[in-house]
Amino acid sequence: MTRKFKVLVSDDVSENGLAILRKSPLIEVVVKTGMKKDELIGEIPRYDGLLIRSATKVTADVISAAKNLKVVGRAGAGVDNVDIDAASKRGIAVENTPGGNTVTTGEHAMALICALARNIPQGTASTKAGKWDRKLVGVELMGKTLGVVGIGRVGSVVVRRAQGFQMHCIAFDPFISAEKASELGVELVTLDELYKRADFISVHSPLTPETKHMIAAKQFAMMRDGVRIVNCARGGIIKEDDLADAINSGKVAGAALDVFEQEPPAADNPLLKLPQVICTPHLGASTNEAQENVAIAIAHQLVSFFEDGVIMNAVNVPDVDPEVLKKIKPYLTLAEKLGKFVSHISGHGVKEIEIASSGEIADMDIKPLATSALKGFLSFFAGDDVNFVNAPFVAKDRGIEVKTTVSRKAVNYTGLLTLRVITDEGENVISGAIFGRSEPRIVNINGIHIEAVPEGNLLMFTNVDRPGVIGALGTYLGQKGINIGQFHLGRSQPFKDAISIVNVDSELGADVVDGVLKIPNMLKAWAIKL
Repeated sequence: MTRKFKVLVSDDVSENGLAILRKSPLIEVVVKTGMKKDELIGEIPRYDGLLIRSATKVTADVISAAKNLKVVGRAGAGVDNVDIDAASKRGIAVENTPGGNTVTTGEHAMALICALARNIPQGTASTKAGKWDRKLVGVELMGKTLGVVGIGRVGSVVVRRAQGFQMHCIAFDPFISAEKASELGVELVTLDELYKRADFISVHSPLTPETKHMIAAKQFAMMRDGVRIVNCARGGIIKEDDLADAINSGKVAGAALDVFEQEPPAADNPLLKLPQVICTPHLGASTNEAQENVAIAIAHQLVSFFEDGVIMNAVNVPDVDPEVLKKIKPYLTLAEKLGKFVSHISGHGVKEIEIASSGEIADMDIKPLATSALKGFLSFFAGDDVNFVNAPFVAKDRGIEVKTTVSRKAVNYTGLLTLRVITDEGENVISGAIFGRSEPRIVNINGIHIEAVPEGNLLMFTNVDRPGVIGALGTYLGQKGINIGQFHLGRSQPFKDAISIVNVDSELGADVVDGVLKIPNMLKAWAIKL
């Protein structure tokens, strides 16, 4: 008798989704929701699959205990409650359903914009309390400027609905082309310009090291008096204490938040005490239609995984034959790291990405390598919405032309992978190779040879090749308490342009980068986290 695969469902999931799993002759379904971490660690060793929503935290400790686990299925897009690195090291596929709640989340953001403009929750509370307060004067949406931070799938839904209210939409998104923005009827602007011009700001970016607290005191100071803020994306993008201060000062007229940095928020969170703040308990994806869609989608994916060995919508494993995967895995890792790295240094308005392979990898199928590079590149700002299946479609949606080339000419490395990114601001070219059996290295940036390890926290900078620059940098980082792990240097020729990549042991903030740029002969600097 064939052994059944045991799938643990640890969060509330639609019964229609569970019914699909139960129909499979190879799957045994066990539903245990509301478990604490220790309970989950004790339960998980017996299971081959885990189906979750957002409540279950699949930490490194949970994965370590999951001796038989082969796949984690997330009914929804966000996978920030899963330790992807730990799962990948164990060979556990992490699948999501990125498109199932797009419309629902966008509609929720629009509903909050309307409620915020017209004081609907406050009016409801007042009326139910018998006060009949007609001094709750709101504002019209028509003619107002809506600033959208991130116009991927959800942001685009918000834009289209806001245009129906005759709002003027401006947006910041570094990975959308000007042509695509024009199709949407959106004016692309810088973040600073968006903050200065918008009457309403709606956030639709993922939570990454780059976006954490991206809206804080400095940004609030730039904004128009009376601005209104909406966040249906991720808690932590807005610094909550600073938002409370901005509301109390009158700079921000109100905020509508579906997400918090800590969920549920602590009782002493200052935002909960402010009448100008509308709160919902992470309901962006909570409609009958969305929950049904994602539950059914992830159930079908898990059935395909266990019955046919097919991996779908995986955020950490490309959809290729297992034997092929073994051969190309080091280059897939390299491709994703190169994509993520170059996304930090590329300008706004991405027009074209070209992925080129040469040497031994010229005989490999370039499609999964290109997809891996795109996933790395786009995840910088699109986050969990991008996986190994949909990355080409996300690029197309943003108006980015993707090209691939293959060359069998001899190169200085066994195999060489090159990414060329063309934006409105210029072009960046980065190449990488595999050292030994599986060690990825960056070997060339914009024509300058360098050998750098693309891992962890990095500082990259360009400078005029003059004596004292490196020493001044080391002194500065030492003063900041930042320890250097590795230092990689390349230059075009003596006393011309130079590039350095520094591996450091701690995360780098914007203040550190600003300090680096003040060192004489520095040209540009970036903090990069891989």
